[in-house]
Amino acid sequence: MKVFRGLPNAQARAPCALTIGNFDGVHFGHQALLGRVRAAAAERGLEAAVMTFEPHPREFFAQRAGDMSNAPPRIANLRDKLQSLSDAGIDRVIVEHFSAQFAALSPQEFVERVLVEGLHVKWLMVGDDFCYGAKRAGNVAMLQEAGEKYGFQVETLATVTSGSKRISSSAVRTALAEGDFPHVEQLLGHPYSISGHVIHGKKLGRTLGFPTLNLRVAHRCALSGIFVVQVHGLGEQPQPGVASLGVRPTVDDSGRVLLEVHLFDFAQSCYGELVRVEFLDKLRDEEKYNDLPTLTAAIARDSNQARAFFERRNSVTTATDRI
Repeated sequence: MKVFRGLPNAQARAPCALTIGNFDGVHFGHQALLGRVRAAAAERGLEAAVMTFEPHPREFFAQRAGDMSNAPPRIANLRDKLQSLSDAGIDRVIVEHFSAQFAALSPQEFVERVLVEGLHVKWLMVGDDFCYGAKRAGNVAMLQEAGEKYGFQVETLATVTSGSKRISSSAVRTALAEGDFPHVEQLLGHPYSISGHVIHGKKLGRTLGFPTLNLRVAHRCALSGIFVVQVHGLGEQPQPGVASLGVRPTVDDSGRVLLEVHLFDFAQSCYGELVRVEFLDKLRDEEKYNDLPTLTAAIARDSNQARAFFERRNSVTTATDRI
């Protein structure tokens, strides 16, 4: 899969079948849309392309307004989003920097500069509530008129549901906030995880008897708390552990979000390694403690609970294998 930061240059502007969206989480609704784009591209001999945005438009406007509470928390970082799009069979992704200049494009300018001149779109799929251009002034009807003028076909995809409930990024965020990982997996089609490179931390965990591998989380995440996890990328089998995802209020007042994972019975150095942390269960919310001994006792309880989770799971697996 080819990834472009902004519109590709002239040599890379092959005609494409395109869809546009934030694709946070790439849930089953997104996957249905991407499957239709892939099929349309194959039928027409085009590349299957996605345009997405960084930052999320609502993040951009919330930051300008000085109130980030209006920005949706992220389900996935950009790396994980791109991996999901690649897994969905997309040929080309355009990561458009969402800026004041881009936000100010009129619907007509967006069509001409981005879709026609920038991407050579021949077929376009959007949601039935799609809006575009400055102040979201463009709608699907206007887009279809533009398609007739400039020679690209526009299709819409109705909302994808599971039973009677709409599958959406908002639904995924709600399930993550509640720690309902089975529901998250139903919406995404796979277990929830966060990938990243292991970075150096303050080494406080090892002085408390619980060394951690640390991953930087660049954006406000859709979940926080203490979790049972397993880490992929450090050997043939995933490594079991317990993780804290949050701002570490007992030891840090910077507000920086960090994912810290204490692995059980694992002592290898893994700085710089790219790992994927899979979330299995939520133990509790993040708390602030009065002192380090109280924090250490809480970590010990969390570790014991996580170990018990894996023991129960292994017992069920063993019993199933015997049937």
